[in-house]
Amino acid sequence: MNKICLFVLLVFSATHSLTVHAEQGAEKALEAIVEIRISVPENARTAERFGTNRVASGVVIDEKGHVLTIGFQTIEAETVEIVGQDQQRIKATVVGYDRNTGFGLLRATSPIQVAPMPLGSSSEIEKGDPVLAVSYGKGDAVQGVIVVDRKEFAGPWEYLLDNAIFTAPPIERFSGAALVNRNGHLVGIGYLYSQITLAELGVLPTNMFVPIDILKPILSDLKLAGKSKVPPRPWLGVRTEELYGRLFVERVTSGGPSEKAGIRTGDIILAVNKQDVRGMADFYRKVWALGKAGVDVPLRVLQGDQIRNIVVHSTVRNQFRPPAPKEKQTTIEL
Repeated sequence: MNKICLFVLLVFSATHSLTVHAEQGAEKALEAIVEIRISVPENARTAERFGTNRVASGVVIDEKGHVLTIGFQTIEAETVEIVGQDQQRIKATVVGYDRNTGFGLLRATSPIQVAPMPLGSSSEIEKGDPVLAVSYGKGDAVQGVIVVDRKEFAGPWEYLLDNAIFTAPPIERFSGAALVNRNGHLVGIGYLYSQITLAELGVLPTNMFVPIDILKPILSDLKLAGKSKVPPRPWLGVRTEELYGRLFVERVTSGGPSEKAGIRTGDIILAVNKQDVRGMADFYRKVWALGKAGVDVPLRVLQGDQIRNIVVHSTVRNQFRPPAPKEKQTTIEL
């Protein structure tokens, strides 16, 4: 029996067991999952990358109409509409987007007649556990999946999770989808499609979910103020890529801190504050350890055939507004 066939059998066995023991939880999950429709102006800076008409899943998490989703979909939203299981349409507003975690929070302007989904404990979710991935829509809206890994995730847009949840097989409508345990409790929010390498299976297509536990310390702040009280991290405006054990600059944000300091596409980042950089996650942690947004970040980079010491004056990502291009947008960051 080959590895793929074995994996398929494992998925079927585990998710069948979950479905048998969690029918009531699945029903509750379906009730709380809504479709989110977001319109963005055509001249918005994120329009080219994420589109002007965006669709994602969301999860009703309380009686006050707060809906949790993945945050990048809400950037520059002009109108927001929530579509429930009964196809009722309700207007909503964007409450907040926490870039550190990736969560976005909406609030319906009128009551949503569904039972909210309780927040579970993502720390209890382990590799090998069967769970449900639930998205908006019909047919394959509820799918049984397996947690194939719990590990660190570093995104090239200056984003880091210590213990992300990776599931397989991947679902199509992953953006904002709910990851639900056997009790019908929310344990993660869908972020992206990914691929990971497992020793026993090789390269495996997966979805990455943001663990719900990292929402809990900031949820009250998001509801009340639209942002966390955690000081904003220093943002450099640099997109990186790990290659052959080195950290390359893939792109710099036009008009951003790194470009202003002289960082260029193709540079290799060697050190932060005289400490050698060992990969993308290590780079972020060393930068963020220097202090909050606004701190000067000393970098040592290989630029062409010369090693240069460059100080980047960081800023708050949310406050950065690049100059609007005359014809079409180019660089957009998450």
